[in-house]
Amino acid sequence: MERAGIPTAVITNLVTIAEQVGAPRIVLGRGIPYPTGDPDLPPHAERAWRRRLVEQALVALATPVERPTVFEVGAQDVGAQHVGAQPEEATRA
Repeated sequence: MERAGIPTAVITNLVTIAEQVGAPRIVLGRGIPYPTGDPDLPPHAERAWRRRLVEQALVALATPVERPTVFEVGAQDVGAQHVGAQPEEATRA
């Protein structure tokens, strides 16, 4: 889809696998069984976190990238991103 000019992103916490399949934009999710949610949060907090996750995914889709880039939902911010292979090794933009 990227080659056709359609930006793509994947929401996952398995960054290495996303890179191996060629995902250019990786949005860091919560965990393996619940990448888009957190059952440990109360319902209102989980809904707010999910909203920030979707907003972050939209930011990722609107961001031109030349190599795999990890976008992470921060405590309060949307728009945080890491460029490079692993989020722990990447620098914050």
